[in-house]
Amino acid sequence: MSRGDDIKQKLVKNAEPVDEFIESILMSRTPENLYHASRYLISAGGKRLRPYLTIKSCEAVGGLAKHAVPFAASLEILHNFTLVHDDVMDNDELRRGKPTVHKKYGEPMAILAGDLLFAKVYQSVLDHAPAHMSSDEVIAALGKMTDAIILLCEGQALDISLPIAMDVTERDYLDMIGGKTSALFMACAEVGALAGGASKAQITALGRFAWDAGLAFQIVDDILGITADEATLGKSVGSDIREGKKTLIMIHALANANEEQMIVLKRAVGVKGASKEDIDAVVKTLGEIGSIQYAKDEAEKYTARAFESIKVIPDGPSKQDLIDLVNYFVQREY
Repeated sequence: MSRGDDIKQKLVKNAEPVDEFIESILMSRTPENLYHASRYLISAGGKRLRPYLTIKSCEAVGGLAKHAVPFAASLEILHNFTLVHDDVMDNDELRRGKPTVHKKYGEPMAILAGDLLFAKVYQSVLDHAPAHMSSDEVIAALGKMTDAIILLCEGQALDISLPIAMDVTERDYLDMIGGKTSALFMACAEVGALAGGASKAQITALGRFAWDAGLAFQIVDDILGITADEATLGKSVGSDIREGKKTLIMIHALANANEEQMIVLKRAVGVKGASKEDIDAVVKTLGEIGSIQYAKDEAEKYTARAFESIKVIPDGPSKQDLIDLVNYFVQREY
């Protein structure tokens, strides 16, 4: 069995108690269509990276997986809440190979479903935090989750504003994906470590690890958003180009394209009605400029930095699982 197949099996196994917990707190109540809409995206699957990161961080510092499950579930619910609203903002039609929540249930119900999921994040922690954690530790965990939500909103706002900005830098991009992706990854690792009884140094180390891993993850996600097969990816390919999103790839390309290459880019970047042929031409040009390879190299850089951060965590199976997880999602094809 390859290491990639091994980590996939572990993700599935790790997700089982988390999914059971989520199902228990999202059981149907009235109005039924609200709860159906709230469960819809979660039941569609997903890699469950964030619950895995939470539970393995707990185990890596000597804690028990069961103590991290309520936090892992709440963080996965939080992630899905952001996806529901993100799809509304981007008007995306597909997520995980299925119609998005707002396409199936309408925008008003999708917004309400997202709001309900957001409330369930806090309810699951307040009602189900493990008994061994003090009230101060539970508040600290909630604080880290709240900080992540604030950074996430700030990152999303940057994501909305960057396409219309003309002088976007790599630093702007990293600030944006730090908020959109790394902040929640960091919260998962730190909260998992808290549930496991970690020292402050261990919590900090795991948080830094997860932040850089999140940067690598999002850079790879942006690469897949323009290079992957749509059926494999399970969501629209090329939408980032049509929306003019300033990904690391695009920032590099706009800074390094020659006159002829710039003409090709301008035909589709930020053009809502760009044809598939124009999108394909842009992707080919991004490869010629070296922008896709540049992004891959940057993802590798942040991966290496993440691994450096957890050298202070004792070696063991769960630490290795964290390392394997990052290698898996940096090397993934969907």
